[in-house]
Amino acid sequence: MNRREHWERVYLEKEPEAVSWYTPRLAISIELIDALAPGPGTRVIDVGGGASTLPDHLLDLGAGAITVLDLSAAALARSRARLGRRADRVTWIEADIRAADLPEAAYDIWHDRAAFHFLTDANDRARYAAVLHHALAPGGRVVLATFALDGPERCSGLPVQRYDAPAMAAALGLEGRIPFEVVDERREVHTTPWASTQAFQFAVLRRV
Repeated sequence: MNRREHWERVYLEKEPEAVSWYTPRLAISIELIDALAPGPGTRVIDVGGGASTLPDHLLDLGAGAITVLDLSAAALARSRARLGRRADRVTWIEADIRAADLPEAAYDIWHDRAAFHFLTDANDRARYAAVLHHALAPGGRVVLATFALDGPERCSGLPVQRYDAPAMAAALGLEGRIPFEVVDERREVHTTPWASTQAFQFAVLRRV
């Protein structure tokens, strides 16, 4: 089963509330994005957004242009259905972020909660970083969350790569350079729907 088939199966067989990473409100993501003062002119992309409620809250914050990208058509369909008429105010992209054809300098805020850590191969991380560097506008910020160093080693049956904030900045480097610096970070102990816990690490990264 390839990566796309895996995630289609997850979202077709499970309700959004039944996956381990589910939370009704991405409180830390919202806090970190809100601190960047999104407004009508701010362009935000949620990478690996799945069926998360983040676009709902970004609309409430007044972000001007919201894009949600995910590998799974089923996940995007669930989000569109949940948003109803407001779904027309969001751009939906079904794509693999490692090869996504995104416009140059198109986004002021790049958000990713729990997609990047599934890229355990260095070549996949380099492809992700190349897409990010192409699509992030000058002066843009990255809000990235992965499992922390003491977080789970697997999720949804797949291995993951765990990080602290400096390691995230390093992982997004190209050709040996580390073009991002950590300007904020948070730790979250997430409680799953079945009451186990998972340690997440968040970081806000700025291009240097």
